[in-house]
Amino acid sequence: MVGVSQLTAERVGLAMNRLSAQTTTGLLFSGGLDSAILLGRLVTRGARVQPFYVDSGLVWQADELRFGRKFLQAVARPELQPLVVLDLPLRDLYAGHWSLTGDETPGESSPDEAVYLPGRNALLAIKAILWCQLHGIRKLALAVLGSSPFADATPEFFAAFAAALDRACGVRVEILAPFSGLVKREVMDLGRRLPLQFTFSCIAPQDGLHCGRCNKCAERRKAFTTAGTGDPTRYAATTPLLL
Repeated sequence: MVGVSQLTAERVGLAMNRLSAQTTTGLLFSGGLDSAILLGRLVTRGARVQPFYVDSGLVWQADELRFGRKFLQAVARPELQPLVVLDLPLRDLYAGHWSLTGDETPGESSPDEAVYLPGRNALLAIKAILWCQLHGIRKLALAVLGSSPFADATPEFFAAFAAALDRACGVRVEILAPFSGLVKREVMDLGRRLPLQFTFSCIAPQDGLHCGRCNKCAERRKAFTTAGTGDPTRYAATTPLLL
């Protein structure tokens, strides 16, 4: 009987077959588990990858970017291009929001909807797509999962969004989401051999560490637990999560 790991790898492999070493694929890289695993899988398959990090000045992003650079260094290959950091300040748009102030950050028991950032995926993608258009890159990969509860994380949204920018600029950039049919456990299965200790998933870091108390830390702990692997993360709060 074929194991879950092999079935998942085969399914994702089919989605990744359109990404080759002959052309460069852009990739939105947050430094979190999903985007790091997608990037790691692509470079190990020999794909030429151009990672993008979008810095909006959110409270966790300095630590997130620091971790992300460590991950990129750990998986570095000739096909992996230097990280491009795109600035997209949101202080005027998100004024007073917890993502900028650090106040009333959604805790570990909060629902996923509590961490929704208005227009986040559109804001992340627009500068990356425009960069790709200006530099001759015709594919942009995203690590959105099929289990995402947000309307701006669906294949339909990204197809319509890319089509609008194609019309505006006259240059087509295809948005690809190889993980869109997967749940978290399957994605974690794909990342077993990757240096996931250099990923970052916290929205309220403390002294450069995962806080261990926020919504995203709870999600991270659950991801490692359900994957059946040890969690390499250092948390500022060490109380085990009750699942």
